Amino acid sequence: STPALAADSRTFGIGVIAGEPTGITGKYMLNEYNAIDGGVGWKTSGDSEFHIYADYLFHIHDLIKVSKGALPVYVGGGLRYVDRDKKDNKFGIRIPVGLEYLFENVSLGAFAELVPVLNLSPDTDFDLEGGVGIRFYF
Repeated sequence: STPALAADSRTFGIGVIAGEPTGITGKYMLNEYNAIDGGVGWKTSGDSEFHIYADYLFHIHDLIKVSKGALPVYVGGGLRYVDRDKKDNKFGIRIPVGLEYLFENVSLGAFAELVPVLNLSPDTDFDLEGGVGIRFYF
């Protein structure tokens, strides 16, 4: 069973993510196992790109045991749109895989994720994105 966590009773988290993309992230817990997350950000290297994404996530709670807090693993699916300055914009399907450490007595979650992306336009190809971040839960 999952220990009583400050973040458990709070359903909405907002914070920052660093990686591809780097920006602002939000997460809304629908229940203990399901969530919707999304974010806006930019590419940190190369061309000027603005990202917006949204995912549906499923959490697996007892896969990794920790002595304090909780460390659910999550997988999901979603969509991403990239506005690329002076190039064709990208639209694709995201498949996020990650984990989020929920602190025991603080309404914080620290996460890391890898996100394969199947681009559907302007060409069909793959990207690999990901990042690390932290959210404060309300």
